[in-house]
Amino acid sequence: QVQLVESGGGLVQPGGSLRLSCAASTSIFSIFSIYYTGWYRQAPGKERELVARITRDGNTEYADPVKGRFTISRDNAKKTIDLQMNNLKPEDTAVYYCTLGRVYWGRGTQVIVSS
Repeated sequence: QVQLVESGGGLVQPGGSLRLSCAASTSIFSIFSIYYTGWYRQAPGKERELVARITRDGNTEYADPVKGRFTISRDNAKKTIDLQMNNLKPEDTAVYYCTLGRVYWGRGTQVIVSS
């Protein structure tokens, strides 16, 4: 069994920053070597889309709209996946979901960027 719990969402003004965190509860010791770790988001009326991910061998990939502004990281020992979001824009408003290989998903955390 794997459970993912996101935290850190909220309301922020344009240009501000937020840090999302995802904690994986599992008895599988090396879960991050089995699945890639990533963040997706879904805005109202839109499909869920990839934001950033870390492959099993540690390479990072970012969606074009967030390159240079977001940074994904993970702690294998703590089984956490973080997403540092800087210079936020209104179009970043969405529910952000943590995932392991698109097999396991968290329930999401809301991010609203508005003045």
